Amino acid sequence: MSTVKLVEYEEAGAEVRTVYDDIRRVRQTDYINNFWKALANYPAALQRVWAAGKEVMAPGEIEALTKEMIYIAVSVANACEYCVHSHTSAAFGKGMTEAQYGELLAVIALAQQNNGLASGMQVPVDEIYFQK
Repeated sequence: MSTVKLVEYEEAGAEVRTVYDDIRRVRQTDYINNFWKALANYPAALQRVWAAGKEVMAPGEIEALTKEMIYIAVSVANACEYCVHSHTSAAFGKGMTEAQYGELLAVIALAQQNNGLASGMQVPVDEIYFQK
């Protein structure tokens, strides 16, 4: 259950409607998801987070599907159920296959296991890894 009200378009102020309209335009959909509706309680934060998301997730040196897959991995590590679902859906929408998803989950699981082992044993970082 949300700790804040979800702000629907019809009840939103002008600042929020402007962001909602941009979300719809950029994503080519009429759907505004609950993350943005929750964040709309704080219009300045909504504007800032949407602007950052558009910039970071836009095509660049890393292709869009890879960015979504990275987002899934970080969301799993941070135990964000909402983000895992949202970005898994987005990744499939950008062409991720079931095989790629299975491989991604295997990489995430391996990293979580090995991160836990290295942290638990407090393994010192090899000097060679500090060089570029």
